[in-house]
Amino acid sequence: MAAESLRTLIVDDEPLAVERLQILCAQTPGVALVGTATDGEAALRMIEALVPEMVLLDIAMPGLDGIGVAQALEAKAVRPAIIFCTAFDQFAVAAFDVAAVDYLLKPVVPQRLAKAVARVTEKLRSAEAAPEAQPDWLDEFWVPHRSEVIRVSADDVDRIEAERDYMRLHIGARSFLLHQTITELERRLDPARFIRLHRSAIVRRAFITRLRHDGLGTWFAVLSDGSETRIGRSYLPAAKALIGR
Repeated sequence: MAAESLRTLIVDDEPLAVERLQILCAQTPGVALVGTATDGEAALRMIEALVPEMVLLDIAMPGLDGIGVAQALEAKAVRPAIIFCTAFDQFAVAAFDVAAVDYLLKPVVPQRLAKAVARVTEKLRSAEAAPEAQPDWLDEFWVPHRSEVIRVSADDVDRIEAERDYMRLHIGARSFLLHQTITELERRLDPARFIRLHRSAIVRRAFITRLRHDGLGTWFAVLSDGSETRIGRSYLPAAKALIGR
């Protein structure tokens, strides 16, 4: 990608939010504002006409909301990078379901916008360097943490455990809750990097050190941190394939 500023569209139904983002865009290197829209339908028309490379998109809007706009853009061969800008953290799962590049909580601060712009730039560079289509595996999570939503790389996740309607992501000694089903999460994760071992557990393959059984027919995966995960009977053949058995 040429070292040019990203053609950017702001979409938000709140005039003050639009004004704040306009100011931030003017202060952020690498951003060239090409227009604003105040609802989802207008956003789609302007995206078609202006062909922006990046859209700063609110979620909670009357009529067609931000998630609906992103879903409509998924059918397009060429679509802009989506940066959600919202006052709510509960849409994070829906955001990465539509492959948004980042998720900013209002009020958006200059440092976070700059990081989001850098991610879009890197994403566009990577797409040019490797234009061949690749499976759309999930490579990051956005998880609520205190008063913000933080990005967690999938490569940093050691294991994932189901807790009722939530999934707990374990990253070293830390853990985060994500509101999503294990079936949906398994579908989005690269099977070359993650393996489901139980109806309530997914583990990063590289985090497994060995398998053991208790002599009574139950198998366990021994993990790098010394913990163990029981392997469900229906998942045992795939687990044993890890060691060629």
